[in-house]
Amino acid sequence: MARTRRYDVAASGRRWDEDDGRWLPAGEVHAWEQGRNETVCGLSLHRSRLSRFAGVTWTDVLPESGGAADAVRRVCPRCAAAAGRRGADSR
Repeated sequence: MARTRRYDVAASGRRWDEDDGRWLPAGEVHAWEQGRNETVCGLSLHRSRLSRFAGVTWTDVLPESGGAADAVRRVCPRCAAAAGRRGADSR
């Protein structure tokens, strides 16, 4: 049985959510796997100055999900192709 990958989020910005009391991604978002120092599309997190959001899953930042997508301006198309527009549950 194949292991299902779980993608978290790395983003170019962040915003404070007063309702949840935590930082949420903003700006351009990328899929990221914990334990890796790069996004799924190959960008270095440090060199690209991307912030990690380990508590936010990839499917939460997709515009059609609502969730944490309020301040997201752009979803990386390469990450969306690799991680899936609907996440791991769609396969």
